[in-house]
Amino acid sequence: MARVGFIGLGNMGGGMAANLAKAGHDVRAFDLSAEALQRAQAAGCKPATSAAEAVQDVEAVVTMLPAGKHVREVYETSVFGQAPTGAILMDCSTIDVGTAREVIASAAGQGYAMVDAPVSGGIAAAEAGTLTFMVGGESEAFARANPFLQNMGKAVIHAGGPGSGQAAKICNNMLLGASMIATCETFVMAQKLGLDPQTFFDIASKASGQNWSMTSYCPVPGVGPETPADRNYDGGFAAALMLKDLRLAMEAAQSVDAYTPMGASAEELYTRFAEKLGGAGKDFSGIIKMLDDSWVAQ
Repeated sequence: MARVGFIGLGNMGGGMAANLAKAGHDVRAFDLSAEALQRAQAAGCKPATSAAEAVQDVEAVVTMLPAGKHVREVYETSVFGQAPTGAILMDCSTIDVGTAREVIASAAGQGYAMVDAPVSGGIAAAEAGTLTFMVGGESEAFARANPFLQNMGKAVIHAGGPGSGQAAKICNNMLLGASMIATCETFVMAQKLGLDPQTFFDIASKASGQNWSMTSYCPVPGVGPETPADRNYDGGFAAALMLKDLRLAMEAAQSVDAYTPMGASAEELYTRFAEKLGGAGKDFSGIIKMLDDSWVAQ
């Protein structure tokens, strides 16, 4: 087993670090939150007093940070020159493609192998070790990162060169955001047309309209598998995070002149839900209440 430096112990990172420790690695963990550090320690990690201390004498570094500016700052000030050049660097944050490529290029210039490895699956999957990793980087770097990522996920897929993991993540989440809105408005319309939600689910989930937002993450309480809809849209994947990913997708689309009208509409609707109607902290499926909440009384 290896010594691993882990920086960023939030809702996702905490579970991921815990799974590395469960796999037998010596995990040196750091976060600005004392509470997050305490949880990591209880899960078998060893707290560090700084990011720079966490990466001393490690064989691997994992970061899970809020945005590109944080990733750039942490690597430039606390990882490069502090971690051994033989360590494999893995950034699992969801950030813009440009920053991911810049940081990986900077790492290579200083003798490090690095991958961008954003995740899909949410908090429950992070805790259960069943995340999907979309990995960008050179083949050799991917091969070195793969064993560590396997300890935290059920699927690890090499998407291509540097930045490809981020590209895959934002494309996936643009599709997810748009399909969730379509699923929500379809349930609302079905109810207004007199269809029972469960009956419509039974039909559509086995017909050509079926999709993940319906069959695995139904936005209607009491229909299909248990989802945040059954908990008043608490927990799950926050609408604010979906909006972040949609904005990253729109930035990427503009940079390559891609026409994404459905993605743009999803961004506009999630902006309204998260920032104007106070839905930022609710699960992203809660947008059904903005589209029409008359079904709640049924």
